[in-house]
Amino acid sequence: MAEQAAISRVAGSVTLTDTETGKLVELPVIKGTIGPDVIDVRRLYAETGRFTYDPGFTSTGSAESAITYIDGEAGILLHRGYAIEELAEKSDFMEVAYLLLDGELPSTKEKETFVHNVSYHTMIHEQLTYLYRGFRRDAHPMAVLIGVVGAMSAFYHDAMDISDPRQRTIISHRLIAKMPTIAAMAYKFSIGQPFIYPRNDLSYAENFLHMLFAVPAEEYEVNPVLSRAVDRILILHADHEQNASTSTVRLAGSSGANPFACIAAGIASLWGPAHGGANEAVLRMLEEIGDVSRISEFIARAKDKNDPFRLMGFGHRVYKNYDPRASVMRESAHAVLAELGVQDEPLLKLAMALEKLALEDKYFVDRKLFPNVDFYSGIILRAMGIPVDLFTVIFAVARTVGWVAQWNEMIEDPSQKIGRPRQLYVGAAQRAWVPIERR
Repeated sequence: MAEQAAISRVAGSVTLTDTETGKLVELPVIKGTIGPDVIDVRRLYAETGRFTYDPGFTSTGSAESAITYIDGEAGILLHRGYAIEELAEKSDFMEVAYLLLDGELPSTKEKETFVHNVSYHTMIHEQLTYLYRGFRRDAHPMAVLIGVVGAMSAFYHDAMDISDPRQRTIISHRLIAKMPTIAAMAYKFSIGQPFIYPRNDLSYAENFLHMLFAVPAEEYEVNPVLSRAVDRILILHADHEQNASTSTVRLAGSSGANPFACIAAGIASLWGPAHGGANEAVLRMLEEIGDVSRISEFIARAKDKNDPFRLMGFGHRVYKNYDPRASVMRESAHAVLAELGVQDEPLLKLAMALEKLALEDKYFVDRKLFPNVDFYSGIILRAMGIPVDLFTVIFAVARTVGWVAQWNEMIEDPSQKIGRPRQLYVGAAQRAWVPIERR
């Protein structure tokens, strides 16, 4: 039992003193494998009649998880104990997906079976394709993605018993397999091209590129440099602990909601510019700067505390030193630019010049404002000809694996309860209703 396991990890206690009553309340301290210990406040209200106050839950452990660990100060990101840099360098996305779901890296046979099972589910129900026609052509692909993923619950209700581990596995495979198909169809619909059906003889990243860029009129050959870059983007965005979208999936799932609705809720949360829209914001910023000759001007503005302008794609809310994903993504970005020969494309040339200046500028170096994963992934996607409004969609394709793994973990946790945050009420106290003629 998870609750018993937590009890077994109690590593002392802290004593809270109520200065109004003089009452002492002892709260257990629970130790994780690595990272900060947590104070167990579950009995706080019963003991004191008070809640904790933590806007944004930035100091609150909302879940017990064995999937992802982040140390923002040291620049560490681990999936099931494996460093993200090593996974991105040595594994492919399917292997990382298996790791997140299962807890261990697969054997050759296990990987073959997993890839086969995911590939088996890449097509979507044909009637789902008609749903796209109900959207405007200029609809944001994220809006389309939310709608279609949510609608999946009306088509795949043969395996919806979330208490059954086998059915949860089928659900997981379906979501991971179908998300690239749904995303690519959203793109094709927006540009008026026919849908391209998946090819199960291709890898996950290759198939995604095939569905995005192939047309019936000619053969499409996937560039291995580009497919490797996309595979790395997917790996580096697969999971990121209890972020806003993952917490949304867990909160929705805690009510027993169907998994397609939970993932649709996660996509909606990811859409926010402060979350999944960060690499899109990088490109918008580069367009605002406009030319290499104006970099110094915008660097000066970024240093000015009174100027609202901020350099997007530099620094990170979680990583206070450096983003461990950025070095891998930087390598891929330069490889893609060299392969496509687009280094002189104005916006990409501007991005590279900005990178060089920021890495050499004492102001940014001292504050550890280094380019992050969003800066480089935005450059890669732009170089590949992927429109800006599809950037967050690709993020959602990658993060689906993490959402599904986190959702499964939550369902399996016997101590899990429906999410019910409390509040500090600051409104009017109870008062009497007054007839309108006397107000």
